[in-house]
Amino acid sequence: MTALTEQIALARTESRLRKGPSPGLDALFRGAAFGSALLVLLVLVGILISVFYGGWPAFREFGFGFLTSSAWNIGTEQYGALVAIIGTLASALLALMIGVPLSLGIAVYLTQLCPGWARKPVGMTIELLASVPSIIYGMWGLFIFAPLFARFVQVPVSNLVEGLPIVGTLLYARVPSGVGILTAGIILAIMIVPFVASITRDMLDQIPTMLRESAYGIGCTTWEVVRHVLVPQASVSIIGAIMLGLGRALGETMAVTFVIGNANRLSSSIFDPGSTIASRIANEFNEADGMQLNALMALGCILFLITFVVLIIARLLVRRVKVA
Repeated sequence: MTALTEQIALARTESRLRKGPSPGLDALFRGAAFGSALLVLLVLVGILISVFYGGWPAFREFGFGFLTSSAWNIGTEQYGALVAIIGTLASALLALMIGVPLSLGIAVYLTQLCPGWARKPVGMTIELLASVPSIIYGMWGLFIFAPLFARFVQVPVSNLVEGLPIVGTLLYARVPSGVGILTAGIILAIMIVPFVASITRDMLDQIPTMLRESAYGIGCTTWEVVRHVLVPQASVSIIGAIMLGLGRALGETMAVTFVIGNANRLSSSIFDPGSTIASRIANEFNEADGMQLNALMALGCILFLITFVVLIIARLLVRRVKVA
């Protein structure tokens, strides 16, 4: 009789535990989640409206010419965004060209080739690069990397390609100081490597082992396994990682400000100094007033638009890969 009573009590306890959440708590949780998402959206819209409102006088004054003009004269209040836009896109593109292959190589090495005892230390070292402040990268780039780059790369390459068509124009440094568009691209590449490499490595680790073992079992080489099995399986995540790195490169401020040279001129050489939208805002915002401040706010609005376009392209690429 006692055992039966205990079984009945235990069954009642389990029945109470199996009951679903109360409607009040469920509604509260749903409202909190919706409020969190709405708050982020409202903050984003507020930032966009405030930046556009601050830059509207510049858009109204210069019109479409603000995007196509390379002038930036505080004395005559003539402002144009072309130099900063080209510098932003060029440095980010160079960062991707250098950083993405390096990141993919690191991810493949850590998941396929690295010995077990070294995998964790190497992975932690790569991830630690993400915790280094950007101003440290900038200081290292300006005081250590730039002089070495000027001495061992810019000067020899400029002497080698001087007078050659196309290549001589692209790789000739008029003043080999070490700072310039390419230097900024290299520093940005180092900064985006930990993000792209870590995400790619995690995605490659999540691919079922059976797929890899099956490919090796039919005689595939490591390159064939990576090319035909791992990369197609993780392609969506790899694209997302690359776009995350591109967003970091487009918006980076302090490191680029140190090493890009901050020159307001268009040059066909990637060795020459230039400027980006973020570096120009950082250099002039504290002392800006009047139309100059409006022009800087307009630059911020353009950077926001560029980032938005990059996000749309990323979505289209991901959708295309999923369909394929």
